[in-house]
Parts: sequence; C-alpha cells; structure tokens
Amino acid sequence: MSRLVAGAGVAGLAALAGAVAFLRSKASGHIYAELDVPAAPAALVLGAKVNPDGTPSAFLTARLDLAKRLYDARLVEMIIVSGDRLAPEFDEPVAMRNYLIRAGLPTEKVIVDPGGFDTYESCLRARRILNLSQLIVVTQSYHLVRAVATCRALGIDAMGVGDDSARQHTIAWWRGAIRDQLACLKTIIDLVHRQNPKFDKLNI
Repeated sequence: MSRLVAGAGVAGLAALAGAVAFLRSKASGHIYAELDVPAAPAALVLGAKVNPDGTPSAFLTARLDLAKRLYDARLVEMIIVSGDRLAPEFDEPVAMRNYLIRAGLPTEKVIVDPGGFDTYESCLRARRILNLSQLIVVTQSYHLVRAVATCRALGIDAMGVGDDSARQHTIAWWRGAIRDQLACLKTIIDLVHRQNPKFDKLNI
C-alpha cells in the first residue's frame, strides 16, 4: 500500500510539473514590465477577494490600480473586470467597477463580466462573449503566467503585466503563489476539455 501511495504521489508531482512547464512555455515572451507593455484594445482584470463592506481587497485594489495606470497611459482603451457575482456576500465585478469609476474611469470604459468564476472562464468569455482577439491581462505576478497562457491557448493574443506591490502581504502572497502552482493542473484539464462558457451572455 505504501508503495502504491508513493507511486501515486510521484505521478501527481510529475503531472503538476508538466502542467507548470507547459503553461510557462505558452506565456514565455508575453509578460512585460508596466512601462514596456505594447498597447492593446483592453485590459482584463481578473477578480479576487472583496471585503465584507464591498470594497476590493488589497490584492484586488493593486490589480485595479495597475489597470487604471495602463488606461491613463493610453495603453488600453477599456478595462474588463471579470469575476464572480453569484454569492450575495461578495460581488467581485461590481466592486471592481465601482472602484474604477470612483478613481475617475469613465463608466462606458468599464466592461463588467460577472461570469469569471475562475481564470479559464474569464479568458474563455473574453474570447467567446466579448470577441476580443488581443488584450493585456492584469493580476498578481505569481498568477500571470497561468492567466496569460490560458488566454493564449484559447486564441487570444494576450500579454501580461503583473502586480508585485501586494508582495508586502507576505503570508497571503506565498499562500496565493502556492495555490496558483497547484491550480496549473486544473487549467490543463480545462484546456483539454474546452468546455463552453457556463453562461453565454454578459448579464447573468
């Protein structure tokens, strides 16, 4: 039994390592520093935790501030906020939209996608629902490789710019980084199965 468990563990680690390597190769050459990224029609900001009072968490705020700087620098024409709104206690895309509008972004320049339940779904909906063929993905840097690779595997000419300012929240940062590595295997499974979006419209 112990050999069987050990063998399963080794196989699992090998599968995870393969998934990570594939996604890194897919994203290679498409991740930029904020000042170096080429212009694109839109920035895709991926959702993250929202505070109980409806404001974005520190990690999500950092993503939104970065996207706003890209807009102010005229590197993107609009910002897509993609997240989960199914739980009544947190509405990621609405919190993201409200934050950007309060920061001075014109309302019509913020596109709300409430069907971004995970990275795969956000990228898939950007391609299938919003018909985007090029964009800049904005998220924390530890998440960026997987996000850019997912978009590119789905047919989007995606570039990525990552936030490092949230690294000051050391424990949360490393917890997220470890979780993101583990999520690489699920991403490969999603890409292999190529499921359609759970919802086929923006308003859900």
